[in-house]
Amino acid sequence: MPALQSMLAEVNYAFGKRQINELAKMRHLFGPEKGLDTSPFLKKGSRLHKAWVEYERQIPDAFRETLRSIIYHALSTKPATQITFAWAPGYDFELTMWQAPDTSATKGGITVLVKSRYPADKHPLARARRN
Repeated sequence: MPALQSMLAEVNYAFGKRQINELAKMRHLFGPEKGLDTSPFLKKGSRLHKAWVEYERQIPDAFRETLRSIIYHALSTKPATQITFAWAPGYDFELTMWQAPDTSATKGGITVLVKSRYPADKHPLARARRN
């Protein structure tokens, strides 16, 4: 999934140690009931943004809200907590998240792994769900 990999590279850059403080200033974009705004990472109208919009249409609402709340939480901590996002192919939507705590020697962080079908690979039950 080249588009998702490229998109996540941009997102991971924004959540890395060199950019996260700037991103934390925009944490309000990820507040409760704000949705999952990708404008801090992806230029609207770009190929990656279009790929995200298409992919987001397929993401279950609970995933959107979970991702939004993880981001909001991470950007609200002092200092902001870094997040690493990854995607892997899967049959259904899956989300795995873990957090390594800060220690006296190193900064911790959150890792989020999302698994899903390729966007063009429609789930066999998707048609039945619409009825």
